[in-house]
Amino acid sequence: MNTDPNNPSGGHHGEFQAKSTHVPRPPYRPNDRPGNHSNNRTFVYRKDTSMQSIEHALDKIATPSTAPSTPVPQNQRNDRGPFHAKRMNGNRGNDRRRNDRNRNPERARFGDNPDRSSSHKDDVIPPLKPGDLRVIAIGGVEGIGAINMTVVEYRDQIVVIDAGFQFSDENTPGVDFMIPNTKYLEDRKHMIKALAITHGHLDHIGSLSFVIEALGNPPIYTMQFGAMIISKRHEEYPNLPALDLRIVDKGDAAVTVSEDLKIKFFGLTHSIPDSSGVIVETPYGDIVSTGDLRVENDDGVATQEEIDQYKLFKDRNVLLMTLDSTGIDKPGWTISEKVVADTVDKIIRDVKGRLLIATFASQVERIIEFLNSAKRYGRVVVIEGRSMKTNVAIAKHLNLINFDNIVDVEEMHKYPQNKIMMLVTGGQGEQYSILDRVSKNSHKYLKLEPTDTIVFSSSVIPGNEGTVDALKDALYRKDPKIITYYDSDVHASGHGKRGELEWVHKQIKYQYFMPVHGNYARLMMHRDLVENLGVPRDRVIVPDGNGAIIEFRENGTKMVVLPQKAPHETIAVEGTRIGILQDVVIRDRKLLLESGVFNIFAVIDERSGKLKKSPDIFSRGFVYIRENQELFHKVRGLVKKIIEDRTMDPKYSIDELKDELVEKVERFLLQKTGKKPIVMAAIVTF
Repeated sequence: MNTDPNNPSGGHHGEFQAKSTHVPRPPYRPNDRPGNHSNNRTFVYRKDTSMQSIEHALDKIATPSTAPSTPVPQNQRNDRGPFHAKRMNGNRGNDRRRNDRNRNPERARFGDNPDRSSSHKDDVIPPLKPGDLRVIAIGGVEGIGAINMTVVEYRDQIVVIDAGFQFSDENTPGVDFMIPNTKYLEDRKHMIKALAITHGHLDHIGSLSFVIEALGNPPIYTMQFGAMIISKRHEEYPNLPALDLRIVDKGDAAVTVSEDLKIKFFGLTHSIPDSSGVIVETPYGDIVSTGDLRVENDDGVATQEEIDQYKLFKDRNVLLMTLDSTGIDKPGWTISEKVVADTVDKIIRDVKGRLLIATFASQVERIIEFLNSAKRYGRVVVIEGRSMKTNVAIAKHLNLINFDNIVDVEEMHKYPQNKIMMLVTGGQGEQYSILDRVSKNSHKYLKLEPTDTIVFSSSVIPGNEGTVDALKDALYRKDPKIITYYDSDVHASGHGKRGELEWVHKQIKYQYFMPVHGNYARLMMHRDLVENLGVPRDRVIVPDGNGAIIEFRENGTKMVVLPQKAPHETIAVEGTRIGILQDVVIRDRKLLLESGVFNIFAVIDERSGKLKKSPDIFSRGFVYIRENQELFHKVRGLVKKIIEDRTMDPKYSIDELKDELVEKVERFLLQKTGKKPIVMAAIVTF
C-alpha cells in the first residue's frame, strides 16, 4: 500500500538513491498492515536499530525490569551508518555465540573455502549478448520453502533477489540445511550491483551469511524488519565481514543500482512485518518478484487495503512476473488473519486456566496480536523459543509491541494460572522444544495439568505428520484441552490459495509469467490457472528445475529458454563443512539408517599369511548382537575361510582380499537376515 498521499503512483516515475543511514519512515499504523485491525494505537519506528539495542530487548523478555535499550555510541558505529550490520562486542555476546554454536551446528563457524568439487560437469553457458536480458531461477522452483534465489542480468549488471536456505528432511540425513549453488554468480561477482530481499523468512534470507562474501559483499536492499533479522543472524558468524544493509520502504521511489537497472519495493501481505515484492526496472520493462504472499479478504473479497497495494501496477510495463505457487493446489481463499486474531482473542478471554499457544516464530504479526490480546485480558506472557524471542525483541525495538506483560518462565509461578499465557515453538514436534519437553515431563518449570489449554496456531508441515501425531498423543495423556486448526479458526496460511493467486494475476498486466516457489506439479497447476485466465501458453515459462535460464531478446520482444542451466547442484551445510551434496554420501547414510553397519577387523602374519587371532566383528544398527551370537559365529568362520584360502597364494593382494570379504559377507548376511548393511573390512599385516 502506497504510504505517500502526494504520490499515488507509488513514486516509480521518479528516482531515489537509498542510503545506508536511516531512511525516514512514516508512522507505522496497524491498519497499514492487512490483517491487523486494531485501531487504538499508533506505532512509530525507532531510528536506532543497533544490534546492542536488540540485545537489551532480548534481555527484557527474560527480565522486564532491565533498563531500556540505548543507542550505540557514535564512536562504536560502523562508518557506513547505523543500519550497517555490526558484530557484537563484549564477552557476553561472544560467550552466547560460542554456546549457541556448541548447541546448534547452524551457528558453527563454517569453512572459508566451500568444497564445490563434483563429478557433474557444469553446462557451458553462452555469454549474454549485448542488448539481451537474462533471468535465472537459481533456486526456488523445485519445492516449497526451497533456497529461493532469482537473478536478473543485463549487460554487465546483475541484481539478485533473495538468498534463502532449505531445511534438511528425511531425504538428506546428516545435513543441517541446504543453500543455493551460487557458482554462476561467484564467477560474475564483479557484476553484482544489488541484492534485494523481499522479507525476513529464512527461505528468503537464510543463506546470506554463507554466500555474501563469495558474491563480493554487494549492498543488500530490504525493508526494516527484514534488515533487523538479517543483522541479528549475521552476528552468529563473527569471522565474516559486516553486511552493507540499506533500508528502503514500500513508499520510496525506485533505487538506481546501476547504469541500466533500478529496484523498487511494493507492499503486500504475508505473515511477517515489512513483507514486500521487488520490481527490477530494466530497459525493456519490469521484472516483478512477489516473494511470498496472501490476500487479506472478507469471505473471499479482497480488502480495500489489498486493492490499494496493487494500484501501482496500473500504468507499469511488466515484462515478466514471478509469483508464489505454494497454495495453488488449494481452492478458494485463505481465512482472514483477522478471523484468526478474533478466534484466539476469544480463547484468551474465555479460558479459565493456563494457556499455551504454539505457533511459528516467523508468524510475527500474529504473535503481536496475541500479545495485545493477553494484555487486554490481564494475562502475563512467557515466551519460550530462541527464534521467537529474537523476533519479538525486534518487534519491540521497532515499537510494534511493548513488554509490560512479559515475564520470565522462572517467575511464572508467582501468578495465578488463569493469568498466564505462554507463546511457544515446537508445534511441529521438534525435539527438545518446550512442547516436546512438557509432553515428557522434562521441563523444569512447567508440568501440564488437566486445566491447561494448548492451542496449535500452525499447520502441519508436510512430512511432519507422524511427529506431530506422536506429540499430540503424548500431550493428550496429560489430559489438557487441545485446540487445532482442524476444529477452530486458529491458523491461516501466509501463502495464498488458488482464488487469491487468481486475484493477483488480475491486478498485474504482464507480458510473460513464470511460476515459482513450488515443486513441478504446483508450477504446472499455476500454468493451467493462468491459461484459464487467457494467458497464451507460449507466454508462460515453467522452469525445469533450479538453474533454469530464460532470455529476452530483440528489445524484449522475444523470449527464449536456454537448453543450458546455471550450476544448480545442492550445496549442503554440514557442521563446519559447506560443499556439494554428493549422492553417494547420502546413499550411504540412508543405508546406515535402514540397515546399519557391519565391520570386520583381521590381523594377518606378514610372513606366514595366517591369521594371528580370530577376526574381530563389530556391528551398529544391524541386529542385536546378544540375540544373534550364532550368526556372528558363522560370519567369523566365513571370514577365516576366505582369508586362509586367499593367503595361500603368496602374491595375494590386500585390496582384493578386502573386496572379496565385503562381497561375500554382504551376500551371506542378505541370505540369512534379508538385510544388507554396509560392510567394511580392515586388514592389518605385520
